[in-house]
Amino acid sequence: MASGPSGLLTSFVMLTTLRTLSALARCGAFALTLLLIGLQGASAAQNRIILSFGDSLSAAYGLQPEEGWVALLQRRLRSQGYEYQIINASVSGETSSGGLERLPHLLALHHPAVVLVELGANDGLRGLPLPTVHDNLAHIIMLAKDAGAQVLLLGIRLPPNYGPRYNNGFADLYSELAREAQVPLVPFLLAGVALDPALMQADGLHPRAAGEPRVLDTVWPYLTPLLRH
Repeated sequence: MASGPSGLLTSFVMLTTLRTLSALARCGAFALTLLLIGLQGASAAQNRIILSFGDSLSAAYGLQPEEGWVALLQRRLRSQGYEYQIINASVSGETSSGGLERLPHLLALHHPAVVLVELGANDGLRGLPLPTVHDNLAHIIMLAKDAGAQVLLLGIRLPPNYGPRYNNGFADLYSELAREAQVPLVPFLLAGVALDPALMQADGLHPRAAGEPRVLDTVWPYLTPLLRH
């Protein structure tokens, strides 16, 4: 052990240095903890994105944007305390093949927590082969899931003039996809709307503004199990 004035001074300096280093280490650990918490919070906030990925049925075709069911969904989420942001990437006229090309960029850009897949109607209206539509939609679902998003598949029905064989096959396509990919399915997006002329536009394909709240009511109970407050 050191003795004498110089020895005492040396011991004092060493003790002070050790205490200082210990305090700095504690401060550093605390700062690192705060940083990690902040990053986790930022990640969670960034992940509260719902990507609406569809065609004219989700793009408020023929209406003001704020009248569409996707815009109404954003308002309902906020009113019920769900802190999610809706990104409506729906495009009128979109097909499953076009959607497949666009999706990777959207996933990388937005990192959505939930993807609402509403595609296939334009494929069906063009009479495209059902296996092609199936494969495109299956790939879209796979991409979204691989990116860490939950998927809600929105089923579509075609007008009766396409014949029962094609129509039935088209309707079954969505239930097959949901079963294969193990994702929830809204059986028919326009349930309670499509056959009511008062709720449909003159083209018989798109809802009027009065029908959009009913579309949202159809989607809502299937979506809420995928959300967190």
